[in-house]
Amino acid sequence: MQKLFLIDAYALIFRFHYAFVSRPMHSPDGQNISAVFGFVKFLNELIDREKPHHLGVAFDPRGGNFRHQLYPLYKANREETPEDIRRAVPLIKEILEAMKIPILEVAGYEADDVIGTLSHKASQRGEYETYMVTPDKDYGQLIRPNVFMYKPAKEGVEIVGCDDLCGVYGIANPRQIIDILAIWGDASDNIPGVPGIGEKGASKLVAQWGTVENILQNLDKLTPKQAKSIEENREQLELAKRLATISLDVPIEFDPERLVMEQPNVEQLREIYVRLNFQMFLRQLKSIDFHNNHSVQTDLFGNVVEQPTSVKPYSQIKEEEDIPTVKEIGFEDITTVKHSYTTVTAENEIEELVSYMMRQRQICFDTETTSLDPYAAKLVGVSLAVEPHTAYWIPANHQSIELLKPLLENPEIDKIGQNLKFDIEILRCTHNIDVQGILYDTMIEHYLLKSEERHSMDFLARNYLNYNPISYEDLVGKGAKQITIDRVDPQLVSEYAAEDADITLQLHQKLWQEIEKENLTELYHKIEEPLIRCLVTTELKGVKIDIHTLGYSAKELNREMLRLESEIREIAETPYLNINSPKQLGEILYEKLKVIDNPKLTKTKQYKTDEESLQQIADKHPIVGKILEYRGIKKLLSTYIEALPKLINPRTGRIHTSFNQAVTSTGRLSSTNPNLQNIPIRDAAGREIRKAFVAEKGSVLISADYSQVELRIMAHLSQDPALIEAFKNGEDIHTTTAAKIYNVAAEDVTKEQRRRAKTANFGIIYGISVFGLSQRLNIPRGEAKELIDGYFSLYPGVRRYMEECKIEARERGFVETIFARRRYLPEITSKNAVMRSYAERNAINAPIQGSAADIMKLAMIEVAAAIAPLSATIVLQVHDELVVECPAAQAAQVMEIMREKMMNCTKILVPLAVDAAAAEDWLAAH
Repeated sequence: MQKLFLIDAYALIFRFHYAFVSRPMHSPDGQNISAVFGFVKFLNELIDREKPHHLGVAFDPRGGNFRHQLYPLYKANREETPEDIRRAVPLIKEILEAMKIPILEVAGYEADDVIGTLSHKASQRGEYETYMVTPDKDYGQLIRPNVFMYKPAKEGVEIVGCDDLCGVYGIANPRQIIDILAIWGDASDNIPGVPGIGEKGASKLVAQWGTVENILQNLDKLTPKQAKSIEENREQLELAKRLATISLDVPIEFDPERLVMEQPNVEQLREIYVRLNFQMFLRQLKSIDFHNNHSVQTDLFGNVVEQPTSVKPYSQIKEEEDIPTVKEIGFEDITTVKHSYTTVTAENEIEELVSYMMRQRQICFDTETTSLDPYAAKLVGVSLAVEPHTAYWIPANHQSIELLKPLLENPEIDKIGQNLKFDIEILRCTHNIDVQGILYDTMIEHYLLKSEERHSMDFLARNYLNYNPISYEDLVGKGAKQITIDRVDPQLVSEYAAEDADITLQLHQKLWQEIEKENLTELYHKIEEPLIRCLVTTELKGVKIDIHTLGYSAKELNREMLRLESEIREIAETPYLNINSPKQLGEILYEKLKVIDNPKLTKTKQYKTDEESLQQIADKHPIVGKILEYRGIKKLLSTYIEALPKLINPRTGRIHTSFNQAVTSTGRLSSTNPNLQNIPIRDAAGREIRKAFVAEKGSVLISADYSQVELRIMAHLSQDPALIEAFKNGEDIHTTTAAKIYNVAAEDVTKEQRRRAKTANFGIIYGISVFGLSQRLNIPRGEAKELIDGYFSLYPGVRRYMEECKIEARERGFVETIFARRRYLPEITSKNAVMRSYAERNAINAPIQGSAADIMKLAMIEVAAAIAPLSATIVLQVHDELVVECPAAQAAQVMEIMREKMMNCTKILVPLAVDAAAAEDWLAAH
C-alpha cells in the first residue's frame, strides 16, 4: 500500500508556537518564527522517517464554518489567535509551496473535515494507508483499518489504530468517539456536553449502549442522576453530537496525483531559509535530495554543485586574479587586498606579522583545538585579524606560539573574540599564555543586546552580515565519523580558521555600535568583561570531590531506596510492583488505592504519574510521599553520586564545570558539564552530595550567601516605606509580614503563618496568582486572595511597582535592571491572554532577578581580586552563594573580605546581608 499523510496545520502550529514560548526564536527582522521552525523541523523529520508517497497539509480557512451556523458559540471561549501565529502562517505556506506540498483549504469547512473527507475517500479505494498527522483527539472517529492517527509525542510519534483507540475507551467502533465527545463535551471547542458526566462516564455509557440515540431510548436503565442530567440536556446533547461529527462530504476531490511528493524548489527554499536564518535546514538542503532521498554532489564546503548557495564562503567569492602572498607585499599593505586569508608558517614572517600587530590598538584572535576540554585539548593554531576581510592563520608549534605570546599578553592591545573565555583557558593550559588587554567578546555583546536569541558566530554572521560561514561539521564530520580538526586538510583548516577571526572582527564592529547606541557600555565594562577572567580562574581551579564520601553516600542511599521500595510494595499489597513503571504505578494509585476520584490522564490515556502530578496529591495518601522520596533518591544517585566521580579530570583530580555568561535571559550564570548549581540542599540526600565537595588538605571552603537578596531588591525598586524600614531594622521579613497580615505580635507568629508569609513574599515577585498561591499552600482560593490582598495592603509600594513595570514594558518594549540590563518583552501587547500574562510576569520579575544576578557578578569580580593575594580562589557560584577555597590559616581574613565585598559591591536603599561560614566540606560551610 502507498502511504498518504494528511497534516492538520494549525494543530501543529499552535503546538510548536507554545513549545518555544519561554525562549522564542526570532528572524533577523524581529518576527517570532518559533512555530515556523518547529513545523518545518517536524515536517522534514516526517519526510525523512516515513518517506510518504503522498502528502498534503490542511488549513482552517478564514471566517466561520458550518458549525458556527449550527451553534454561534462554537469555539467562542477560545482566545484570539496570537499575532505571532497569524504572521507565521504565510511563511509556512510559502515554505510548503517551495516544497511543492499541496495546501488543502475549503471555505466553510475546518481542516479536520477536509482530512476526514480525503481519508474516507482514500480508504474506500483500498490501496492507501492514510496517516492523519494531529494531536487532536477528535480525529479518533476517523480511524479505520487503513486509516491511522499519527500523533506527535515528546519522544517521536505515536501511531493510533482501531485496536489502540477502542482499547483505551472500551468501545467497539472508532465512530463511537463522536458519541463520547457529545456526552463528555469538548471545552476547547466550547461544545457543551452533559453536565456532571466526564470522559470516563461518557466512555462507559457508550461502551454499554453504543450511541447517544440508544442511550436516550434507555434512560430508565441509567442511574437516576445520569438519566436526569441527560434528559434535562437532551437537545444540547443532540446538538453536541452534530458539532462533534467530522464531515465526510466536503466538496473536495481525492486526487492522488496532486498529492504525490515532488522534488522541492531548492533555490526558493534556500532563499527562505537564509532570510529566516534557518541554518539547520540550509545544511539539510546542501546534501539531501528530498524526492529521491539520496545524497547529491557537493563541493568541499558541502554546497550543492549544481545549485551554489547565494551566500558563499570567502574562498568562493575572491576576485579572479591571484591574491598576492606575504612575500610579495609587506604586512603594512596586505590590508588593502580584499578577502585575503593567509597561512603564515615561516619564523621571520610570524615575527613580521607580530611586529605589525603590536602597533594596532585592537586585534581579533581565535584558537582551533582538538577538544573542548582545556586540560585535554591540543592547540592546532591561532588565527588573527585587524581589518575586515583580512586574516592570518598560524599553525601551532612551540616556536610559533612563543612568537605570538608577547602580542597576546600585551595589556595595551584590546582583544576581540567569540567566547573568549574558552580561548583564554586554552592558551593558558596549553602554552601558559596569560591573555591581557580589554576583552571584547561578540557572544556577550550580542547577549546584552538580545538575551533570548542564540549567540553563536554562525547565527550572528547570518543575522548581521548576511553571510553563511564554513560549517565546522562540514570540516570534521559528525557523529561516530567525526575526526579532530588536526586531521583535516591544512588548507581547509586555514580557510575555516581565518574566516572565524575575520567574521568575529566584523561582528564586533557592528555589535559594538549597537552597544553604544543602547547605552550598554557601562554594563559591559563594569560587569561582563571583567567577569570573563574571573570565570577563567574559577573554572581552571575546579572543585575537589571526595569519592569515598560519595561511595558511602551511594551505599546509604541505595539502602534507603530498598527500604522505600519495600514499604511502597507493602502499602500497595503488590510484592512485584515495578515502581519505575508509570503504567503499574498508575493502576495501583488510581484503580487499586483510589488515591483521588478523577485522576488526570496523559494524551495516550495512561494515568499521570509524573512528579508534578504526584506533588499535587502528596497529601492524599502516604504512598505518594514515599514514591516521590524514592524518585528523588534515584535521581540523585544517577545525576550526581554515580556521575560525579566519572567527571573528575585525571590531570587535576578536580571537577571543572563551565559557567555560562550568555544563556539565561535574566543575566544569571548557569553551570554545565556538569551542572553544579542544581544540587538540592533542603533534603538529607541532597546534603550528602554537598558533603562530598571538599577542600584540599590544609585548606577550607568558605560559603558566603546573600540573605533574601531579591526581596531587598524589591524594597529598593518599589521604594515601599514599610518594606525598607523592616530591612533597615534588621527584622525577619517573613515574621514581620506574617505579624502584620494576621494582626498578631511578632513573637506570636506561628510557624505556619510565617511559612505562608514567606511563600507570599517570594511568590509576589514571581507574579503568583490567587490560584497559584492556593495550590502552593494547599489552602482555599478565598484564603489565598485574602493573603495577597493583605500583602498589598501592607506593602502598597510593591503593587504600584508591579503596575509601573507592566506600563514601562508596554511603552518601551523592555524592562531594565538597576544596572540597565534589558529584558525585551514583545508579547507584552499581545491580544492572547496567556502570552500577555507571561510577559507581564517577566516584566515584574526580570528587573529583580536581573539585578540580583548583576550584584552577584559584581561581588564575584571584587571578591576574586581581593582574595587572590591570599592564595584563595572562588571555586563555585550557586544562585546567591559564593564558595571560596583558601588556606585554613587565612580563613578568617578571607571570610571577612568576602562579607565586606559582597555587602558593599553596590549600594541600594536597604543593606545587603551576607551569611558566611568556613569548614572542610561544602555542607558544613553552608
